[in-house]
Amino acid sequence: MRVDFYQLGASSPESVIAVIAGRLLGEGEKLLIVASDEGLLARLDRQLWDQGAASFLPHGIAGGSDDARQPVLLSSAVDAPNLARNLLIADGEWRDAALGFERAFHLFDSETLEAARLAWKLLSGREGVERHYWSNQDGRWVEKG
Repeated sequence: MRVDFYQLGASSPESVIAVIAGRLLGEGEKLLIVASDEGLLARLDRQLWDQGAASFLPHGIAGGSDDARQPVLLSSAVDAPNLARNLLIADGEWRDAALGFERAFHLFDSETLEAARLAWKLLSGREGVERHYWSNQDGRWVEKG
């Protein structure tokens, strides 16, 4: 399983999530996006709708009758009724349940930096876990480790 750590810096989580979700959908993959903050989930919902007609990202908020059909599902729980193999942690709070997915994207900012460092350290040497660290430099994501 692969875990990609994204240090947001000046990038908004909404813009980074839209890019990652768009790329995964283009590859025919499904995505579960988790955050404990309902306000963040609502902002993400609006951002994914507002991508414009040419780049609309089909998605839904968990709890609806169509959860299983959603290519991107926003949820406060790490449960993937849409059978996503990819998990995106939008709120910087690592969840060990992420290890049940093929790939996890862990977004963090300056407020959740220490928690991300701890998650990085705890995943070190864990069998079957491949870690990658990404930083935004001059508008490009650069892998640092």
